[in-house]
Amino acid sequence: MIALIQRVSQASVTVEDKTIGEIDRGMLVLLGVEKDDDHTQIQKLVRKLANYRLFSDEEGKMNLDIQQAQGKILLVSQFTLVADTQKGNRPGFSRGASPAHGEAIYNETVTALTQAGLQVETGQFGADMQVALINDGPVTFQFTF
Repeated sequence: MIALIQRVSQASVTVEDKTIGEIDRGMLVLLGVEKDDDHTQIQKLVRKLANYRLFSDEEGKMNLDIQQAQGKILLVSQFTLVADTQKGNRPGFSRGASPAHGEAIYNETVTALTQAGLQVETGQFGADMQVALINDGPVTFQFTF
């Protein structure tokens, strides 16, 4: 599982000219699911997202987690994150989950984040999505589990 996390002042996902998910202050999380991912990786990701201190305190230091910052998460599936780009000029996707497995892991991640008390908006798994964001900082981190 690979997650690209961007601290945003706002972000949204549009499918067929309709906004389906949007947040103000929070995290845009682009999630790539690999074929062997399971509940273990989901729990690690949820703990990391809930506790990672990437929001600024009154002194401008990254000391606040998402709940302390009263932020939300916009979770968007992005299978291209798991691409093998080491050889040639075309990405390989042999590490990626099947569509059924990827969707199951994505949906379970949404549920686990919500159960952890986080406010979550989502994209639409497998759809052609347009993602808009204002990256705050910019602050971007990659987590691999």
